Amino acid sequence: MAVTDDAILRVKEMIVSGELKPGDRLPREADLAERLGLSRNSLREAVRALSLVRVLDVRQGDGTYVSSLRADELLGALSFVLELHHGDDSVLQVLQVRRILEPAATAMAAQRAQPDEIAELRALCDAAETARSAQELAGHDLAFHRAVARCSGNTYLARLLDTMAGPAARTRVWHGITGARAVERVVAEHRAIVDALEARQPELARSWSTVHVAGVERWVSG
Repeated sequence: MAVTDDAILRVKEMIVSGELKPGDRLPREADLAERLGLSRNSLREAVRALSLVRVLDVRQGDGTYVSSLRADELLGALSFVLELHHGDDSVLQVLQVRRILEPAATAMAAQRAQPDEIAELRALCDAAETARSAQELAGHDLAFHRAVARCSGNTYLARLLDTMAGPAARTRVWHGITGARAVERVVAEHRAIVDALEARQPELARSWSTVHVAGVERWVSG
């Protein structure tokens, strides 16, 4: 194991064990390095790496603190990485992950969705039908899937799905599938998902979600 990786692991263990909690300030660099049996350079590199993924918060002139460790903050780093890797292969892999997770979230949503949430989803379907550009379509599509994920009641799952399907990735996909009757098909699938949510049929909702994401995946892998 590389020295820096070992340093990262040591600091992570302090957080996972509860020795360091969200908002806690890390001990002085020299003291912590000595305690962990690390060089100060290795510890410094570990702190830099953990700050990049928002586990640690380095405050100039004040010290280094454990972040809030909230899911939305930590997953923000993943979102940035996904935006950097935007080739067809990367988009396809993201869609494969969505095909695993999104149907589960949709099935959960079918057990929890409220009338006002159903109305919001139907309005998004209507808006998608009248969109004038791929970017506008992508926006409505993203809003629809975010709303369904929120209905699941699982904030971690909703945030993860949101991270896996950011606006840039959706715009790229929509630029490619807006021809022929693709928009009509996609909106029809959205409506089928909403119908299943309203009817409180989790397995039907799961099936339509799988069909929907798999269809986009099939186009990308084309």
